[in-house]
Amino acid sequence: MTARGVLVGVRSSPRATWEFWRFLRRRKIPVYAVVILVVLVIAGLGALAWTPHDPRFGSLAHSLRPPLGFDGALKQFPLGTDFQGRDILSRMLAGSTITLVVLAIVTLGSTTFGTFMGLLAGYFGGWIDIIIMRVVDIKFAIPALIIALVIAATLGPSIRNVILVIVIVSWAGYARQVRGEVLSQKERDYVLAVRAMGATNMRIMVRHILPNVMATILVLATLQAGTVILTEASLSFLGVGVPPPAPAWGVIISNGRSWMPLGAWWISVIPGVAMAMTILSLNMLGDWVRDVLDPTLRHT
Repeated sequence: MTARGVLVGVRSSPRATWEFWRFLRRRKIPVYAVVILVVLVIAGLGALAWTPHDPRFGSLAHSLRPPLGFDGALKQFPLGTDFQGRDILSRMLAGSTITLVVLAIVTLGSTTFGTFMGLLAGYFGGWIDIIIMRVVDIKFAIPALIIALVIAATLGPSIRNVILVIVIVSWAGYARQVRGEVLSQKERDYVLAVRAMGATNMRIMVRHILPNVMATILVLATLQAGTVILTEASLSFLGVGVPPPAPAWGVIISNGRSWMPLGAWWISVIPGVAMAMTILSLNMLGDWVRDVLDPTLRHT
């Protein structure tokens, strides 16, 4: 078989594509998870243009109003207000925008850098592999949140620093997974064929090996999305993440913890439930993507 034939055979075939779509139909997508995530995206994008009230400021005359259905509630504040009279719904909508921005940039940054490191380590091996994997091992030896707290406390609270911190603690997982895939892929016939045709190392890695590890990258990115949101919220909750008065979900939950003993539970509970539902939905979607793309599950 020629080198071109090897490449075509490895990439795809009409029969393989048809079998994949048949498998995809058999795997039921988690509808509730998708609905929740679609609502989050719509809310986050919509909040860029409009929120019912100003999410940063409020009137003390409307402070600590409960959600609709409880005594003292006001219809213009369906989810209640906090101790400064700020609308919880508006703050949650604005917070979803921050969550989407952090999630999108962190995912792009950590997947790009981690994938590049994994490609280098797996393809070249030797001292490059040793250095990169020792850094990855050190990272995994220390809890990610501790590393994030130390770096965030050093750099100071800001959205930019939060993104940088989470990328630093997230890339290693991609590097390790991609390295393992590259170690397997680089010995296959299609790589040997293109190498014999004179392709450069960079072309082999980017043009031929990378497309064959994209499924692993996509699965890992989906599964880690919930961790990214939780890390951002944890840093904001502890005061080293998104600084107040920016209405990040972690900031809203932190602002309400002092008022829970006084009965103002909605300030922390409502955004906490929303964040938990979002993370659970992302984990469910990640499990579904893994089931769909994992070759060992294609015929189950």
